[in-house]
Amino acid sequence: MDAASRAAGTEWHDVCALTDLEPLWGEAARVAGRQVALYRVDATTVLAADHRDPRTGACVMARGILGSRGSAVTVASPLHKEVYDLATGRCLTEDGPALPVHPAEVRDGRVLVGLPR
Repeated sequence: MDAASRAAGTEWHDVCALTDLEPLWGEAARVAGRQVALYRVDATTVLAADHRDPRTGACVMARGILGSRGSAVTVASPLHKEVYDLATGRCLTEDGPALPVHPAEVRDGRVLVGLPR
């Protein structure tokens, strides 16, 4: 954990092995009592967001469709197809609520997710 994460009140959680995640696919995990969607976007990069759809409240975001808009990695909700930027959480298809995103990193082959304390 870096100094910025400590200062921001982020707590890091070991979630799974990188090899447990399928490339270009979402998986749901329960992390510190919170449902989180994990997306392995390439050989060494994992992105994390809330599993709860910000528009409907249903826990479905891990089943969303991964894609891109320009250089942004995106996920489309499987329910109403709103598209979210996985770096910022901003909804790209309408002026709607953002998808909460979380820092994630791979250390020694393990996926860690940072959540607020």
